[in-house]
Amino acid sequence: MAYDEELAKRIRELLGDRDDLTEVRMFGGLAWLINGNMAVVARGKGGLMVRVDPADHDDLLAEDGTETMIMRGRPMRGWLTVEAQACATPEQLAPWVRRGLAYALALPPK
Repeated sequence: MAYDEELAKRIRELLGDRDDLTEVRMFGGLAWLINGNMAVVARGKGGLMVRVDPADHDDLLAEDGTETMIMRGRPMRGWLTVEAQACATPEQLAPWVRRGLAYALALPPK
């Protein structure tokens, strides 16, 4: 399944035109990296994958439609998936994009 082009457009609008921003196709979706650090992904399976501060991980799992990202059978602390219906509106999407952006900006550039 290809990523949702409309979702990708909405993410682009939220991230704006930044010199430190790169779009890369990966994980069957489209990822946005800040200074080489992944911030958010429009997933091929729908919805988002968001990089968050691992210290906030458990608290953010209380949000509707969130789960820990599983990669190669392993849970990835600091990475969340957000179901499509939980990021369908601008009010739902914006906080997730901001969280991913904020955490990626806090990391050293790659």
